[in-house]
This record gives sequence, C-alpha cells and structure tokens, in this order.
Amino acid sequence: MSRESWRAGNMLYPLPAVMVSCQSPGEKPNIITVAWAGTICSSPAMISISVRPERYSYDIIRETGEFVVNLTTERLVRATDYCGVRSGRDVDKFREMHLTPGKSVHVSAPLIEESPVNIECRVRQVLELGSHHMFVAEVEGVDIDSRYLDENGKFQLNKAGLMVYSHGEYFGLGKKIGSFGYSVRRRK
Repeated sequence: MSRESWRAGNMLYPLPAVMVSCQSPGEKPNIITVAWAGTICSSPAMISISVRPERYSYDIIRETGEFVVNLTTERLVRATDYCGVRSGRDVDKFREMHLTPGKSVHVSAPLIEESPVNIECRVRQVLELGSHHMFVAEVEGVDIDSRYLDENGKFQLNKAGLMVYSHGEYFGLGKKIGSFGYSVRRRK
C-alpha cells in the first residue's frame, strides 16, 4: 500500500451538515449551513458550531447569543446547500427555500419546521481560533418531529433520511452496520 503525506488540513469526514437558524430582534430570520458542528459535552448538554466572522450569521449569533441547530435530511439537501452558498445579506433563505420558521421554546431564534430535530442553544463562550470562531453553546431544549415516534414513543431518528457532508459532497446515510456495544455483547 502506498501512502502520501499532505499539508495540514481538515480531513475528519463525514460530518453532519446542519442548518443553523438565527435572528436579530426585529429583523428577518436567517439560516447558515455549518459543517463544523459537534457534540462537546453530555452533562450539561453542549455543542459547538464554528463560523467565519465575515459570514452574515456570525454577528447575529454573536450579538443575540443564541441559535438553533436544525438537522438535515436527504429531502433538505438542496436547501442545505443553498443556505451555505447564499448570504442572508442578499436573500431571505426561508422564503427562497420554502422553509417554515417555527417558534422555539427556549430561545428567540426560530427553528426550521421541516427539520426532524431542532436543538435550541445559548452561547456560553466564543473561541476565536483563526479562520473560524467557535461558538460553545449549552443546549436549552430539543424539539422533535413527532412523525418519527414509534408506537412505544421511541424516537426513530434514523428513519428521517439524515444526510452528511464529506469532502465537498452530500451523502444520505446508508444501512445500519452495527449498534453501540455490539462488538462486546454476548452471542446467544
């Protein structure tokens, strides 16, 4: 097997491509697509998103201290891409992509009704790292689409058709290949 060494860069793929919604008081709501997002703590529940300071949403999030992370699906792939390449300075992304801004329970930023999961967040810290600044946020609440609850009330998120971003491309998640702890479970 042959190996090559490349310059330092981000190659940690695939990543969730999430749509982050935000809104300044009295202004139209906005959406920014973020691939630099992730879980950073379980208790308290915390996540991070990293945004370039020149992006329109950056100042909104910095000033309001809140945002909503909206998970994306194969059905939302066009909107996900559009919200990452068009600026909210120039277009109303909710209107252009026929998305519905919904009322969040814990923050003022709207959620995206078409998303199966909306994670309401309040910024706790901003780390100015370089090309991107990381918003470290506490999860204030999670809103789910009840269509994905089974008859026992279990949330069936994997039936929502989630998608990921990998090295410039979007992919739908494939078939189940295992579950947490399966490698050490006793066989019957």
